[in-house]
Parts: sequence; C-alpha cells; structure tokens
Amino acid sequence: MPELSLIAALVGGLVIMALAGNALVSGAVSLAARMGGSPLVAGIFIVGFGTSAPEMIVSLDAALSDRSGLALGNIVGSNIANVFLVLGLPALIAPIAAGGVGEKRGLIAVIVAAVAWIGITALMPLTPMVGLCFIALLIAYSGLTFIAARRAVAVGKDPGVTEEEDPHLPLWLALVYVPLGILGLVLGADLVIEGGVGIAMFLNVPEEYIGLTLLAVGTSLPEIGAGLVAVVKKQGEVLIGNVLGSNVFNILGAGGIISLFGPVKMAPTFQQYDHWALGLATLVLAYVILTKARIGRLFGLLLLLIYVAYIYGLITGLNITGLFQPAGT
Repeated sequence: MPELSLIAALVGGLVIMALAGNALVSGAVSLAARMGGSPLVAGIFIVGFGTSAPEMIVSLDAALSDRSGLALGNIVGSNIANVFLVLGLPALIAPIAAGGVGEKRGLIAVIVAAVAWIGITALMPLTPMVGLCFIALLIAYSGLTFIAARRAVAVGKDPGVTEEEDPHLPLWLALVYVPLGILGLVLGADLVIEGGVGIAMFLNVPEEYIGLTLLAVGTSLPEIGAGLVAVVKKQGEVLIGNVLGSNVFNILGAGGIISLFGPVKMAPTFQQYDHWALGLATLVLAYVILTKARIGRLFGLLLLLIYVAYIYGLITGLNITGLFQPAGT
C-alpha cells in the first residue's frame, strides 16, 4: 500500500483545489461586476491569466535553467490540455453553452497567437525581438478587450454580471479571494502531482508514462479546478474565458518571456507532432465558439478521448509529418 502521506497529498490537494477554485471564481465575478465587466472578462483576465501562473513559473524556471525544451513543451502541452481537458471534464458534470458576447474577439486572439507561434517556430528560433512582439500583442489585446467589454455593457449589448451571478462579496473580500484562490490552486496542484507521481511510482508505473500523463497535465490542474467550479456554479462564460485567457497568456506571455532569453530553437518533435495537436485544439475551440455549440456529456467525452489519443501518440512517438511523405523519402 502506498505511504499514507502520498494518499493524503493527493486527497488534500484535490480538496484545496476545490475550495480555492470556488474562492477564485466568486472573487473574479464580483470584481468584474465592480469594473463594469462581464463573467467572460473575469474568466479571461482574472481566472484565465491567474491560473496560468504555474505555466509561467515552470517555463521561466526551465528557461533560466537552460532547459528550453521543457519550457516550450510546457506551453504547447498546456494549451492542448486546456481545450480537451478543461472543456471536456466539466462537460461531464453539466452542459456548457458557448457563443457569449466577446468570445469571438478572444477566439481571434487565440488563433493569432497559435498561428504566430507555429509559423515563427517553423521558420526561425524564438528571439528577443519575437518575445517583445508577443508581449506587445498581449498588452494590446488586454487593453482592447477591457475597453470593448465596458462599452458593450454601457450600450446594453452585454448585461454584464447579473445579480444572480454576483455573490455580493465586499470589495476587500473579493480582493482577498482572488490571490488566495490562485495560490490555493497552485498549492493544490503541487500536492496532487506529488501524491499522484508517488503512488504511480509505488505501483511501478514506468517513469516516462508518469511524465507524459500526470506531469503533462500538472500545470493545467488550476484551470481544470477553476473550470469545474465554474460549471457547477453555472457560470459557463467564466469557463470559456478561462480557456481563452490561458491559451493567449501561455503563448504571448510565457512564450514571450522565454523568447527574451533566446534564441530558442524548437525540437523537431514539435513540428512533427505537437504543433499538429495544438492546431487541432485551436480548430476545436473555434468550432465551439463560432457555432455556439452546446458542449454536453457526449461532446465532453469526445474531447477527453481525443486527448487520450494525443497522449498515446506521444508515448508511441507518432510523427504526423511523416504520414504525408512518400515511402522511402
């Protein structure tokens, strides 16, 4: 039987994530109400950017330790997990409705970030100039989104945060809930990873499988935790905003900062496999938002199965680029 400390870490981490996710979502929605914004804006900037803290920390630490491959893999892998896991798992609990005001604007930012990332890394290393451009795009997107959101609420195009959605938290409590929620999600994720990896090693699960499964989704656990709480509280816009904000921030924010330490060259495996999965994830997100799809249990299960197939391809070393090359070349 695994050590009780590992089981306690796993269970305790899940409990902390549940409590922290509830605090973050409640605080974020309350702050959005006071700023004249919508639940989507709360999801993008407060929840989405906040839950991307683990990706930022891990990527920056890897870059400073001259382990750029780990940093790049963390960014790409997290964006893939954000679509297939962060949307898929909550959909098993309750349906998610897409198509809210401002989601198309967020989608455009996600597409621009993904295309820029895939295109630039296919042609050249990530350089400090690329990093500055990424960060400038992130700042411009943030400013334009805030302005557009406030304008939509002012003219009545977006009702903003309704009385039913606003938990009526005092301002000081909302300001406490948000950072505590983010810190709690990060701490809970660390405990879940520690307990999960320890139990897997006790059961003699090969190390490479641990790295490609538990650790691959480790830095996306805060997004998953916040997403589960959002769907339970019937705040689907916060969940969609969480995915949009996290994916934009991972590439333009974390990717931009890593590029400042460049030049950083991508390993061939990204072009051969992972970037194809990133492109598919972006297309799935575009389909969901543009068609205003209702993500029910069946759709959520499909998203999870696609992610399982992606992990299987990682384990088996699938090379998608090679599938389009004639035999013998």
